[in-house]
Amino acid sequence: MNKLLLAAAFALAAVRSAYAAPLNVVELFTSQGCSDCPPANANFREIADRPDVLALSFSVTYWDRLGWKDTFGKQEFTRRQYEYAKDFQSNPYTPQIVIDGRTDLIGNVKREIEDTIAKQQPLSGPAITIANNKLSVAAQPHPAHSANVWLVRYDPHVVNVPVGRGENAGAVLPHRNVVRELTRLGSWNGDAETYDLPNAQPGLATAILVQDIHGPVLSALKL
Repeated sequence: MNKLLLAAAFALAAVRSAYAAPLNVVELFTSQGCSDCPPANANFREIADRPDVLALSFSVTYWDRLGWKDTFGKQEFTRRQYEYAKDFQSNPYTPQIVIDGRTDLIGNVKREIEDTIAKQQPLSGPAITIANNKLSVAAQPHPAHSANVWLVRYDPHVVNVPVGRGENAGAVLPHRNVVRELTRLGSWNGDAETYDLPNAQPGLATAILVQDIHGPVLSALKL
């Protein structure tokens, strides 16, 4: 195979690999200052191994007042959880697992997480592709509402954090798939759209969410 054909083959493979496979999006809202969170964190780490799951861990900030500031916590992650609380007509809590933006549970029993995932309907939103640092969201007629297109950068490795104060003082808490960046790329209203995709920092993985403004995830992609 000559160089031109080889390059074309690699390019085609790259585009194909970026098509969204069937996924369930499992978001964990957690805090290093929450004594109830470690069991849910452990279940989440195991769920993250599943190829059919996009697992994203968001560290919230409202338990920082207990004496330990979460090393991964960001206000935008707390705001995301508060938006879910409005959609679910409930109060924010930790640990909280949100599946496909549609349902939530505490997450301290792994079987309950697996059963809830199994009950979810497949995501049926627009197709997502990535090529040449461009994100494309395909057209889909008559969406119920407009949607946000989110770029998520997360650390796919296990990171151990020694906690010095608060409810988990003295513990070393392992984390996985910790979200480090959450960026809104724009909106999607049913027409085909293209967005510039900035390069990721070394060591971070990339995910894309197309998400109804009222919470449900329409499409998801992990690279």
